[in-house]
Amino acid sequence: MIIEQMDMDEQRIKIFKALADPTRLQIVRTLYYNKKEMSCGEVGEKCEASKSNASYHFRTLREAGLTTVRKDGQTKYIQLNLETFHMYMPGFLDTI
Repeated sequence: MIIEQMDMDEQRIKIFKALADPTRLQIVRTLYYNKKEMSCGEVGEKCEASKSNASYHFRTLREAGLTTVRKDGQTKYIQLNLETFHMYMPGFLDTI
């Protein structure tokens, strides 16, 4: 039980660190209001982030479990991992 709680705490810390950056929070907001997956290029454009900067933020969000990415040809598509938000931060998305 204690180990399970510690694992959950570690995940929460990753999530909070990922959301502490204004650009990453904007990415989450953009994906939430879009309600479906978007190409990484489109999200980067909407958030006014360079390709390399956006890529860094996408990786951080993915590693925290907040997004999933799929590749179709040379295009990558990103979407929110709603399960993670509901498990660790219920109601959070409605506040952004």
